[in-house]
Parts: sequence; structure tokens; C-alpha cells
Amino acid sequence: MSERRPAAPRTDRARSRRAGRRLALASIFEAEFGQRTPGAILERHLSEAEGDPGAAELAREIVGLVVEHRDRIDAAIARWAPQYPVVSLARMDRALLRCALGEVLHSPTTPARVAIAEWVELARIYSGEPMRRLVNGVLGSIVSEGSASPEREKPRSPRARDS
Repeated sequence: MSERRPAAPRTDRARSRRAGRRLALASIFEAEFGQRTPGAILERHLSEAEGDPGAAELAREIVGLVVEHRDRIDAAIARWAPQYPVVSLARMDRALLRCALGEVLHSPTTPARVAIAEWVELARIYSGEPMRRLVNGVLGSIVSEGSASPEREKPRSPRARDS
């Protein structure tokens, strides 16, 4: 039984990070309707639910990145998916792409391949197979070209610092 214990923190951390991505996605999506800012919406979501500090931290990071770099993110979408103009995308699809690109392009805290896998799965869940393929293609192209954040080469992980 003690053999399974070391795996639990990693599983809990992955679950927490996925919850953070879902919170960020929900906040960016809801902000598409123009009633409140993404940050205010996120804080409301966090106050209504029992908080997971790890999920809250990642959600705040992603929402902040999307808000701060929205013009650059939209330009990247236009560059890598010109057949899908940002203004023509469904709100959920636009929110998915913005969050995914925000994390992959501007966050040094998650390895690109992990972020891609997570966002591709969230695209499949919340939008369907065509969006899953689009997210995978756009993010894969960005990473293979080397457009992702330079900090990605050295992801900050607790294990690396503890060694």
C-alpha cells in the first residue's frame, strides 16, 4: 500500500492544475459576454467554491496572462489559424484558444507539452473534436517553431529547486 502514496501528490497536483485551467476558461468565457472583467469573474468563482490554493494560483496566472497579452494572443491566432478569424470564433472556442495560447506562450511554470495536452483535452470536452484538432495544431505549430516563451526551456518545478 505504501507504494501508491508517492504517486498521490502528483495526481493531486495534476487534478488541481486542471481545475485551475477550468476556472480560468470559465472566467475568460464569461467575460466574453461583457458584464464583468475576467479577474472579477474569477474572484467570484473562487469565493463561491471551496478553494484549492493551487487551482486558484494557476487560474489567476492564466487569466492575468490572457488579459495582459490579449492582443499578442489574438495576433498569434490570426497567424497560426488564418482560416478562423478571432472575431468569428464561437465564444467558447475563442476562450479556449486564448487561455491555451496564454499559458503556452507566456507562462514559464508549465512545460509546453503538458499545457498542450491539457488544453487539447479541455477543447475536446468543452467544444468537440474539430476544436481539439485546431488547438492541437495551433499549439503544436507554435512550439515546433520555437515561438513559445523562452523560459519554457527551463520550467520552474519544485523538484528542480529541491535537488
